[in-house]
Amino acid sequence: MNLVAILIALATVSFLGGCPQSGASKDSAPAASGAAASKPSAASLAAAEKFSTLCASCHGASGQGDGPAAAALDPKPRNYSDAAWQASVSDEDLSKIILEGGAAVGKSPIMPPSADLKDKPEVVKELVKLIRSFK
Repeated sequence: MNLVAILIALATVSFLGGCPQSGASKDSAPAASGAAASKPSAASLAAAEKFSTLCASCHGASGQGDGPAAAALDPKPRNYSDAAWQASVSDEDLSKIILEGGAAVGKSPIMPPSADLKDKPEVVKELVKLIRSFK
């Protein structure tokens, strides 16, 4: 009888050991693997570098058009956090401005083209995402 009780106790402990603890969810393991999957892509890193080294000097690190060079510019750089402007411009428009500069779309010629990105559509796409993130 003791052997049967021990076997039942072991089976119960083994079974309960496989159950999640209270408060834990089935999504715990995928979340951990999802965190690894959310590692920034090379294009995302290149876009962030491009923005910080070129764009932020006029548009500011937070995209509000308040970069160190903005004070001397007329017209002032675009404020990417302006919700009305964000709604008025398409991703395609932003891509064109990034690649061809302001003059190509009837805006300020002070906004330079980024011809070096013509063969890097994934970096341009990530720059557009970055601009969209300021809204």
